[in-house]
Amino acid sequence: MGITFASLWAAIVSLAGIIGKALIAFIICKIAMNITIKAVDKLFERINLDAGIKTFAHSAISIAMWAVTIIIVAETLGFKTTSLVALLSVVSLALSLSVQEILTNVFSGVTILISKPFKVGQFVEIASVSGTVTNISIMRTTLETPDHKEILIPNSEITASKVTNYTSEPIRRVDLFFSASYDAPTALVKQALLEAIEEDERILQDPAPFVGLEAYNANDIQYVTKSWCASADYWDVYYALNERVREVFAKYGIEFSYPHVVVHNGDE
Repeated sequence: MGITFASLWAAIVSLAGIIGKALIAFIICKIAMNITIKAVDKLFERINLDAGIKTFAHSAISIAMWAVTIIIVAETLGFKTTSLVALLSVVSLALSLSVQEILTNVFSGVTILISKPFKVGQFVEIASVSGTVTNISIMRTTLETPDHKEILIPNSEITASKVTNYTSEPIRRVDLFFSASYDAPTALVKQALLEAIEEDERILQDPAPFVGLEAYNANDIQYVTKSWCASADYWDVYYALNERVREVFAKYGIEFSYPHVVVHNGDE
């Protein structure tokens, strides 16, 4: 049978229809791709993403969306894409395994930036490391220790660890323990400790300071002081109060206890 004009025209119309559908599918995918990339770029700018990580993430998202676009267009053109999908799945799995640690840190960084368990300038303890937060990036967080060491902690470790933020609240309680001899009257010791507290203007009166007898030990009686101050004054108050207690104890003749042994003469 010969090819008639009608059958040829029908084939051309059918092919044009398929190409038209594929072109429409491509245009829709391209529009979706542009919208997605712009939205991601805005998100990255909002969370102050590192330039290197931003480029990597931008490229990864673009490649993934182009792969999806190719599959959709190929499917529209009538190609069987089962093998192509399987191949892309294997490649994606290999890539995800190779950058698993990087992606874990990135997702952890996003979690930290969104949940904000701490901010730059706050003093925190993370994974047994204490310091002031100097930088929060998408991959790691930087702490500066009191002795000016710079510690870089991967964000994945932070989200998996207990985080203690010492300066998130405006005030902080200073708890100190002092030991005095059994010979010192309890009322006198408490009076001396309160005097040491009252002489520091940085210590707040609301909440009121507290002094109490904490425990009876083998060689001494242990007392506790609990006083509040601004979070920024914590360490200054801590050390100053320790020094002041030594002075008021000397003023009132209160002895700090120390381990000792009482020896009895056999004739007694």
